[in-house]
Amino acid sequence: MKFLANLSRILTGMVFIFSGFVKGDNPLGTLYKFEDYLIAYHWEFLMPLALFLAIAMCTLEFTIGIMLIFNLRMKLASWLLLMMMVFFTTVTFFDALYSPVPDCGCFGDALILTNWQTFWKNVVLIGFALIVFLYRKKFKGFSTPAMQWTITWAFVFLFAGFSVYCLRHLPVIDFTEWKTGHKLYAENPKPVKYYLTYKDKTTGKLQEYLSPGYPYNDSIWMAKNEFVSQRVEDPNIYYGKTLIITDNSQNPVTESIIRNPGYQLVVNSYSLKDANTDAFKKISEFAGKAALSNIPTAVLVSAEPSEIEAFKKANQINLDFYNADDILLKTMVRSNPGIMLLKAGVIIDKWHWRDLPDFDKFIKKYPSNQQ
Repeated sequence: MKFLANLSRILTGMVFIFSGFVKGDNPLGTLYKFEDYLIAYHWEFLMPLALFLAIAMCTLEFTIGIMLIFNLRMKLASWLLLMMMVFFTTVTFFDALYSPVPDCGCFGDALILTNWQTFWKNVVLIGFALIVFLYRKKFKGFSTPAMQWTITWAFVFLFAGFSVYCLRHLPVIDFTEWKTGHKLYAENPKPVKYYLTYKDKTTGKLQEYLSPGYPYNDSIWMAKNEFVSQRVEDPNIYYGKTLIITDNSQNPVTESIIRNPGYQLVVNSYSLKDANTDAFKKISEFAGKAALSNIPTAVLVSAEPSEIEAFKKANQINLDFYNADDILLKTMVRSNPGIMLLKAGVIIDKWHWRDLPDFDKFIKKYPSNQQ
């Protein structure tokens, strides 16, 4: 029993440390997921506290993990572990049944699980949590109670500070597809294959066809079969596949921006209403200097043309604005606004608006397209 209890303690501790870290590393992403839950479960009255609750939750998770791994205040740790697992398991059970949110975000962007995968993961973890809880009085701490409290609270404040740092700058580790080094288009794309599955209405037999190699123009066959699902095989490895950029006339301009062979600045703002206007003015000044060095800037927003024009006029911003999906804009750079540097479709660098470098240092590091 002692071996099983210690194994359960270490396994749950490692999971909680990992889960807390990847969410604390990306507090804005955790906030967005937290807001999704508040809306889905009609707890909108908590929205003003969403950021605090998001950081508090991942700090608590990380700290519980530390307490479990190092045998700190194990009676308290086992109670907290069990209560959190009961809560998480209950919520994810309803997620799996009704899908109020597409995924729980329990491991942030580092590991995406379906709602059912998350629920069964929690079922396994709650079993380990019960073992830890039942054995809680027999775990031996390595130091005095006072020292254990000191270490525990030190981790609380250190991790909360780490999360606030990531909020005010950028995640220390970028787990998204928009990390530096990733390419946003395939150089020599291979054909994408689409497989369609149809079911014979009479026999119930399923048959998969490589599109367009099925009798779609045979009305009799189509009447006897019904579409079931589609499977896509894309052999091309690149990122940002769902990115679609349009101008104010809804014309697609994605290729012209991401395939720029030289340096290309991309500014993202998922909400102009919530954007830091002083940051936009700072970026506008930076972009003006970049333009003189033949480095263009594209501002990606999710807004109506009238809102864009009003924003540009109110803040005296003379930049080219384009539209993109607000969910993607939230993910690209965890900042509003955020700045990304591309070259030939490769993400070269990213900055929170607070960390935008001095232009002279920038141009030394990234010589202009004319040089």
